[in-house]
Amino acid sequence: MRRAMSTDAATAPLGLRERKKLQTRRLIAETARRLFAERGFEAVTVAEVARAADVAEKTVFNYFPTKEDLFYSGMEAFEETLLGAIRDRAPGESVLGAFRAFVLAPQGVFAMEGPGSDREATERLLTLTRVITDSPALMAREREVLGRYTDTLAALVAEETGAGPDDVEPWVVAHALLGVHRALIEYVRRRVLAGETVPQIAEGLRAQAEVALARLESGLGDYDVRR
Repeated sequence: MRRAMSTDAATAPLGLRERKKLQTRRLIAETARRLFAERGFEAVTVAEVARAADVAEKTVFNYFPTKEDLFYSGMEAFEETLLGAIRDRAPGESVLGAFRAFVLAPQGVFAMEGPGSDREATERLLTLTRVITDSPALMAREREVLGRYTDTLAALVAEETGAGPDDVEPWVVAHALLGVHRALIEYVRRRVLAGETVPQIAEGLRAQAEVALARLESGLGDYDVRR
């Protein structure tokens, strides 16, 4: 009964108060990302974001506990989507199979195109990449968030397999899977900073993802054997 009530609550339409809060959160995040794109993450203060969004600085912190959260506000949804893809996979499907479908779907690093022309998409991606790579704080937060993804994925795998608290296999699996994701992010960044366009990057990205996932499928036993 409790599960049914939770499901109904989750799917019920939002009330006016909740819609206004969601709109305020979205406005603050979009304003922050615009300012970060224009001037860089380090050069923009939370007070400036608040003024540009026409809200109090305290309101910003009510929605986003840290300045880094203003930039990475959508990563919680990514985590839930990733865990859901693994948790809700079909009977007979492996964790790797579910992760493959998740990674190759048009989202995350594969959702580079966006609205507009290829040139506009490339400019957006380049701007986003520069904002992140030019900011030690954002790079540190990204590592922290991806580390949390790894922990939660390992816990899910351990729960499903009945692994003991001292078993390292779930952690190895989680690190391997999230390692692919991190490597693909870095691939995109290197390529766009090197001057490639979104269509060029997308073509190479899928090929790199397929190679990486095939390596996980086959294992490391025959990899780089010294001759």
